[in-house]
Formats: sequence, C-alpha cells, structure tokens
Amino acid sequence: MNIINAIKDRRSVRSFDGASLTESTKKILTDFAESLTSPFGGHFTIRLKKFDIKGEYRPSTYGTIKEASDFFLIGMGSDEASALSVGFCFEQVVLKAWQLGLGTCWIAGTFKSTNFDKDETWPDGEILKIICPVGIPTQKRMFEKIARLALGSSKRKPFDELFFEGDFNHPLSADSSYHEALEMLRLAPSSTNSQPWRVLVKDDKVHFFYIPKNAISPVDLGIGISHFYETERFNGREGEFYKENEAPAGNANWCYAVSYKRN
Repeated sequence: MNIINAIKDRRSVRSFDGASLTESTKKILTDFAESLTSPFGGHFTIRLKKFDIKGEYRPSTYGTIKEASDFFLIGMGSDEASALSVGFCFEQVVLKAWQLGLGTCWIAGTFKSTNFDKDETWPDGEILKIICPVGIPTQKRMFEKIARLALGSSKRKPFDELFFEGDFNHPLSADSSYHEALEMLRLAPSSTNSQPWRVLVKDDKVHFFYIPKNAISPVDLGIGISHFYETERFNGREGEFYKENEAPAGNANWCYAVSYKRN
C-alpha cells in the first residue's frame, strides 16, 4: 500500500483484537518514529508501551476503546511549534501503522486520568498530551458506527471552503499543481473533526493557517501538513517550510502558521 492509498483508506480504529504487538512490529514502529524530524522545531517525545487494558476504556468524547494492549504516549511542549511538530511527525507513524495492517486512534487532550502517565518522566517542558492505541483492528461495533456518525468523522468540508488561490475570495482551481496534495490534507483527521486548516496558494507558495477551535488545533494542522508533505514527496517534489515575515492576511480569527515553497 503506497502512502496515497494509506491516506485515503485510513480510519480511526477503536476496537482491537486484544493481542499485543510482536517485538518485531514494535521495533519497526519505534525505529520509524525515532527517525522522523520536523521542520517546525519545538520538542516532543513519542513512546510505545503495553498496558493490557482489557474490556473497554472510555476516553471522554472519543468513544470507547476496546481490547487495546499497546498505546503510543506523546509528551509535548506547550508552544505552537511543538504542536505542529507532533501532528506532522506522529501522523507519519499513524500512516506507517496503517500500511502494516494496524489500526490507531488519536486521543488528544481530553482522555481521562488513567495509569498512562504513571512512572513516566518527560523531558523538561513536556507533558503527556496525546495517547493512541495501536493494534490489529476487529470489526466495528454498532456503537462505534453510531459514535462515528455523531462525531461526523466520515464527513469533510468541501474543497472550495478550505483552499484558496491568489486571495481568500477565490477557491483553488482544480488544475493547480497543489490540488492533489491539498486534497490529501482535506482527508486528514482532526479533533472532533473540526478541520481547522485554511490554505492560500499565492505566487506558487503555499501559506497554512488554522482556526483555533480548541487547544489541539495546531496539532490538527500539523497532521494535515503531514498529508500534504507526504503527497509532495510521493510525486517526486521537494520543498521547504518557512515563516513569512509578512504573511498574507486571513480572516481575523485565523492564525498564520507556516509557508511552503518548492525547491
């Protein structure tokens, strides 16, 4: 499965078969996570641990996680750069897991207090902000389907409401060379399916914004940018992320995050 198919096919998984990952699979995932770098700076830590949470675990608004044995733990700084980097890097781990036949589910910010943080020591400035079960998916249960519908997880905003060209009054044209990469961004998961990203393509540069709908919105943008970046790489295009000194003005409540230009 190539990365584009992984982006298109991936879904959040909340029901697992209860078996722990093999040591070889754990090594593939942890080695891959350790190999990742972010262009956004900040600081974060990704760990993979076994918890053997038998039965059901209810992490607040994310539905019920059932029979998960292994969880990623992500500690991160409180700044925007760390949030972007977590979204950007850990979504690559999520897609790698999907390519290996494994399911995952981002659980950010609102998971209930559990033993996830017991005996964990994080680098200075980092706290546990995200957990993510990982394992072999089982058939979705009825309540999971209902929860997915309630959260609107399968729905995405129309392309022309998210991506613009020249200014924020003109939707990006279908013949733009960035169209596929931004379509893959549109398919990205986000907290409560909030889809906070907005993008302006101008003078062959791509400017990324987010609407601060909740504390996780910059992480969500990082996830979306990960899809964008992976699609660019898949198509043999290289580029760099940078900060504009004077970013194009978006709506009053939009936060400019970063820009991208091809080499």
